[in-house]
Amino acid sequence: MGRESKAIVTLACVLVVVFAICAAPRIFAQAKPAPGGWQLPEDAKTLKSPLTVDAKILAGGKAIYKDKCQKCHGPAGRGDGPDADPDVAEDMDLTNPKRAERNPDGVVYYKVMNGRRKPKMPAFKEELTPEQVWTVVAYAQSLRQAQ
Repeated sequence: MGRESKAIVTLACVLVVVFAICAAPRIFAQAKPAPGGWQLPEDAKTLKSPLTVDAKILAGGKAIYKDKCQKCHGPAGRGDGPDADPDVAEDMDLTNPKRAERNPDGVVYYKVMNGRRKPKMPAFKEELTPEQVWTVVAYAQSLRQAQ
């Protein structure tokens, strides 16, 4: 191997190490479980939906909700679906306005995307596109009752 090739290989190795050092905190921060077993990155609370919520978005979100979420969260979002976990029904209630502060759009987005093991909520990142998830987030947030 010539001197030039060794320099390229060395430079490539240095770049890989630098990338690993810089990217590792963000990668591991995203994998860090939040309270309740959720996988939430640090920016979840401040992340805003890219969608402008209107009747069309809400109708699309309602259709996705009915297909993917209703069996646990119930038709009105009260956590009373046939597959709901009765031990955590209060946490599954999407209508509770007191939970709004803990569940802004970005938090709900990552909860839908990543799910959790216990209490069980399936992850939908393999089934839904990010836009579909934002659509169902908009619909789920619309179920909250006014305080």
